Amino acid sequence: MDQTKQRIEALREELDKHNYDYYVLSNPTISDFEFDKKLQELSDLETLHPEFFDPNSPTQRVGSDINKSFKQVSHKYPMLSLGNTYTKDEVTDFYNRVQKGLNDDFEIVCELKYDGTSISLTYINGELTQAITRGDGVQGDDVTANVRTIRSIPLRLQGNDYPFEFEIRGEILMPWSVFDALNKEREEQEEALFANPRNAGSGTLKQQDPKIVASRKLDSYLYYMLGEDLPTDGHYENLMKAKEWGFKISDAMRKCKTLEEIFEYIAYWDVERKNLPVATDGIVLKVNSLTQQRNLGFTSKFPRWAIAYKFQAEKAVTTLESVSYQVGRTGAVTPVANLKPVKLSGTTVKRASLYNEDYINQLDLHINDQVYVEKGGEIIPKITAVDTSKRGIFDDKIFFTKVCPECGTPLVKDEGEAIYYCPNDISCPPQIKGRIEHFCTRKAMNIACGPETVELLYNAGFIKNVADLYSLRWQDVSRLERWAEKSARNLVDSIQASANVPYEKVLFALGIRYVGETVAKKLARAFPNIDALKAASVETLIQVDEIGDRIAQSIVKYFSEDSNQEVIDRLREVGLKFELSEDVMAQRTDKLNGLTIVISGTFEKHSRDEYKDMIEQNGGKNSGSISSKTSYILAGDNMGPAKLEKAEKLGVSIIGEDEFLEMIK
Repeated sequence: MDQTKQRIEALREELDKHNYDYYVLSNPTISDFEFDKKLQELSDLETLHPEFFDPNSPTQRVGSDINKSFKQVSHKYPMLSLGNTYTKDEVTDFYNRVQKGLNDDFEIVCELKYDGTSISLTYINGELTQAITRGDGVQGDDVTANVRTIRSIPLRLQGNDYPFEFEIRGEILMPWSVFDALNKEREEQEEALFANPRNAGSGTLKQQDPKIVASRKLDSYLYYMLGEDLPTDGHYENLMKAKEWGFKISDAMRKCKTLEEIFEYIAYWDVERKNLPVATDGIVLKVNSLTQQRNLGFTSKFPRWAIAYKFQAEKAVTTLESVSYQVGRTGAVTPVANLKPVKLSGTTVKRASLYNEDYINQLDLHINDQVYVEKGGEIIPKITAVDTSKRGIFDDKIFFTKVCPECGTPLVKDEGEAIYYCPNDISCPPQIKGRIEHFCTRKAMNIACGPETVELLYNAGFIKNVADLYSLRWQDVSRLERWAEKSARNLVDSIQASANVPYEKVLFALGIRYVGETVAKKLARAFPNIDALKAASVETLIQVDEIGDRIAQSIVKYFSEDSNQEVIDRLREVGLKFELSEDVMAQRTDKLNGLTIVISGTFEKHSRDEYKDMIEQNGGKNSGSISSKTSYILAGDNMGPAKLEKAEKLGVSIIGEDEFLEMIK
C-alpha cells in the first residue's frame, strides 16, 4: 500500500511539472502520448484506491460531469475596479497626483490589461482551495471546480517559501485561436456565435459542467497578490516570486521611474499587443510599494495607487453591403449593418450595430458606402463615419423599415422615443422566443433552458408561451434531435423546481416592458400579490418609488391584454408564486418609513445589496446620491472623501452597520 501511495504521489508531482512546462513555460519536455500514458496510469491507480483521492490531482483537470450550481462567497478583500484614462495628459495627472500624495521616490509598475474574467484564487499551504469571480466586488461565484481544469493555474505550488495563506488575482482568458475554433464549430452546428473571447471565456467559466470548461482550453494571467505575510513590500517583486511558485505571470511587466519610461511602454504595446495570443484592451499602472499603496488609499470606487490606460479603439474601412433588422423580446427593432468582412482587433467583423433610425439618418447611410468601423472598448463593432467621396450616384439611400421584418406588422414609435416597436407581441416569433428566453434566465426563473433549447422547442411546436414550459414531458423532449433521456429529465426537473422562485422574480420573469429586476422588487413590496398589482391604476402605480408614467402605462397595458391574463392564470395553476411569502410579509415593517438612506463603502456583516433590501423591507428608500433630502448615510469602510465632505456640509447623519441594524431590530 505504501508503494502504491508513493507511486501516486510521484506521478502527481511529475505530471504537475509537465503541465507547468507546457502551459506556463510553453516548453514541453515529453510528448503528448507519454503524458497521456502517465495520466492514465495515475487515473487507474486513483480509481483502484479512492482513499488516496485529492481534489488537486492532475486527473481532476479534465473535470467531472457533475452538474452543480455556484454558491455566492464574500471576498476577504473587496475586488475594486480601476479608474480609466484615455490620454497621455490623464496619465500625467495620475503620476503627478501620486507624486504629490507620497512626496517621496516611487516606482510605477506597467502591466498589460488583459480583457478577460477577473478571478481571485486562494492558496493555503501551497494548494488551491478556492476560486471566486469578481461578482459585484463584494461577493462572487465560487467556480473552484471549473478553475481546476485550467492548466496554467497551479493546483500545487513549487518550492516552499510561499506564505501559508494568500490570495492571487488575475484574468481568465480564452485565447484567440480557441475562440476562432469554437465559433467555427458553433457555426457548423448552426448555433449562436460568441461575440468575443471575453464573453466566450466568461460564459465558459460559468458552465455547470466542468468537462465543458476543460474542453475550452482557457488560459490565465495573474497580476496581484494579497495576504498578511507576503514575501516583500514590492508588488513587482512579489509577482516574480509567484512566477517561481508556478504561476503564469506576464513577461511584459516593467518597473518605471519616469513618465517618459511609462509612455515608451504604452507606445510599444499599443502596436505589439496585436501579436499577442489573447485579448488586451489597455495598460495598468500601479505604484510598486505596498506601503505606499496603503498610504495613498482609495476613493469611494477606485484605488488611488493604480489606474488603467485604455488603448484607442482600432479602426478599419470596409463596404456596407446591406442592413437587416433584429426584433427583441419587447418588440424593439434594431438595425444591423452587414459588412464586407474586415479584420479588426484580432477578429473578423461582418456586422455592426446601427442603434436606431436617428443614427442611420445622422450617418446618411447608402448601400455600398465605404464606412469606418471601430470596436467600442475593443468589443462591440460600430460604424463611426462614412467616406462620402467614394459614394456612387446610383447607391440607394437606407430608410428604416416601416414593418416588422419577422411578421410584417406595421411598426410603432412612442412620442419622444428613438426606438421602433412591433406591437404584435402575441404572434411575432422572435418576441415569443425572446420572452421565453428571458423567463428562463438565472435572474428570473433560473430554468436550465438557453436560447438554442428555446428555439428547438418552439420550432417543434412544444411551446408558444412561457406557460407551455410547465406542460412539457421529458418523453416528448427526449425524441428531439441530440436530446437523450437524462438531459430531457434534467430540463423538466429544472422547470418544475422553478415553482419555488419568489414572487418578485416571477414578476421580473413575466417580461413586462420597462420592468427590470429592481422595479419588479419595488412593485412586489408595494403590491404584495399579483391581483393587487393587476388592479392598480396609473395614478396608484406612480406613487411607488421610481415608478414613472412610462412604466405605469406599460404595466396597465400588460394586464389589459387577455393573452397575458391567460398565461398568468395558467402559471398560477401550476403553482408559481404570485404573492410575497409569509416570511417576507412578516419581516415588513415601517421602521424606516419616510427615511431616505445612501449606502457608501464596503461592509463586513452584509453586502450592499442585502442592506438595500433591508432598507426597502422596513419602509425606507434607497438613494445613490446625497442631497438635502437624505436622512442617513449608511457608511462602511473606504467611504469616499467627497461623500463625507458633502454629508458634513449638508449636516446629514452618518451611521455604521451596528447602528443601522439596531434601528431595524
